[in-house]
Amino acid sequence: MGILRSLLSLRLASLLALLMAIAAPAFSQTEEDPGQALLANLADASPRQMDAAIEAIVNSGDPRARSWLDAFGNNRLSRNKDTGQVVVVLRNVGRDWTIADPLTGENLGEISRRELDRVNINNAIRGKLEGVLAMLDLYSTNPEIQRTAAEAMMGKVNETVIEPLNNLLAQDLPARVRDRLELAVAIYQLEQGDAQAKADAITTLTGSLHSRARAALNNAVAGDDPAIAASAKAALISIEQKLKMNRAAETLYFGLSLGSVLVLAAIGLAITFGVMGVINMAHGELIMLGAYTTWGMQQLLPGQPGLALILSIPAGFMVAALAGIAIERSVIQYLKGRPLETLLATFGISLILQQLVRTVISPLNRSVTTPEWMSGSLVINDALSLTLNRLYVIGFALVVFAGLMLIMRRTRLGLEVRAVTQNRAMARSMGIKATRVDIMTFALGSGVAGLAGVALSQITNVGPNLGQNYIIDSFMVVVFGGVGNLWGTLVAGLTLGTINQILEPWAGAVLAKIMVLVMIILFIQKRPRGLFPQKGRAAEG
Repeated sequence: MGILRSLLSLRLASLLALLMAIAAPAFSQTEEDPGQALLANLADASPRQMDAAIEAIVNSGDPRARSWLDAFGNNRLSRNKDTGQVVVVLRNVGRDWTIADPLTGENLGEISRRELDRVNINNAIRGKLEGVLAMLDLYSTNPEIQRTAAEAMMGKVNETVIEPLNNLLAQDLPARVRDRLELAVAIYQLEQGDAQAKADAITTLTGSLHSRARAALNNAVAGDDPAIAASAKAALISIEQKLKMNRAAETLYFGLSLGSVLVLAAIGLAITFGVMGVINMAHGELIMLGAYTTWGMQQLLPGQPGLALILSIPAGFMVAALAGIAIERSVIQYLKGRPLETLLATFGISLILQQLVRTVISPLNRSVTTPEWMSGSLVINDALSLTLNRLYVIGFALVVFAGLMLIMRRTRLGLEVRAVTQNRAMARSMGIKATRVDIMTFALGSGVAGLAGVALSQITNVGPNLGQNYIIDSFMVVVFGGVGNLWGTLVAGLTLGTINQILEPWAGAVLAKIMVLVMIILFIQKRPRGLFPQKGRAAEG
């Protein structure tokens, strides 16, 4: 067929057409424009003549051919009953339709739909046309268009395009484009080829995780040829093993991302709990304040979600830290050594902060726009892709953890915090102002909670109840990891997040949390001080 040979020379023909367009006056709707005859031939063609009419358009090498065939495939080609001119329908709502000249692209205004005859296309022609359009795009110099066209060929290969597709595979192609085209040809051979072609196709499809490849193999298993069915079944078994491994990797990834959120939410709590022995039930609301700070920053910088998010990191830390200082100075300092009353007081503060947000902002959830550089996924293969927003959250959690470790190990504040944590009385006798350390520690822990809220705003909606979803899990992480131990918090957070993600698919969200809680209770019976016990005289006492 002429269409098969002409596709291979399409680039050269398009270039020649472009040079002609530069050297000569622009096309106009006259009889001299060969596109008029091509479109008229397409409009007049019977179903049997349609392949030849499409072939003539492709053979022409006209750079407008792609747009004509696309309009035809989408039922947007019509013919003016009075003039016989073929037009493109831009808008087909109401009695009057908006049309354009397919030769020049000029908008011709509105016309009554009764004055137009649609150029009809049936499903068989449309299916073939999809393959032809994808083949045209495969010759594009734009790598993205070429990759998209190669993906579109999966399951769309037919007798019209199989020969030029094989010729194209003989050329130098990008690896991903070649992989997709080889799979597309193999799927066609498995469905339409002879016994040897089907056997070769199964060899090519073995190991592929693409859904269309698996569908083609499933059809082959149900076929009449026992040998082909047995080979296809063996290929599916090997693919299923790979799918299980990829599902496990995906579960691990989601578990690590959930664990990173738990680490961010719990690490500030671990610091304050370890130094002051305070059970702060308002810690979740400090997380909420960090998330609302991110939302508020985006309201101040509309259209710049990336800049707003970056500025939200220091802003969220400061807002939550100042709120933490206010809580510590107004309530907690008067309730030291009375843990039950501290718990009840901070629980009351959490309710106040929730209601304050509902009154001042809204009781409804707010959506925070994710920056473009955090959107999308990192595609590993056809069965595994890593969402970028969760990848950034994991990285952010590790950076915050590293920053806190530096503060604790390399600064005077960190030295004083560790001294007060291990033995408050001895630290006081050495001249350390424990009250100042309490204030700074509570501010630091609260600020980190604000950073957790900034991270959470990128993976969930921001609402008044945001913090309540993480406060219990945060306490479990602190107890499981060891009170006041940052390494314990990191290991415990990632461990509990992963375990919870593994249990959820078959146990459900609620039952999974119950099972995790039971596991922690049993673990604490054996190791009351957690994974990494606190050291010092306070711990011994």
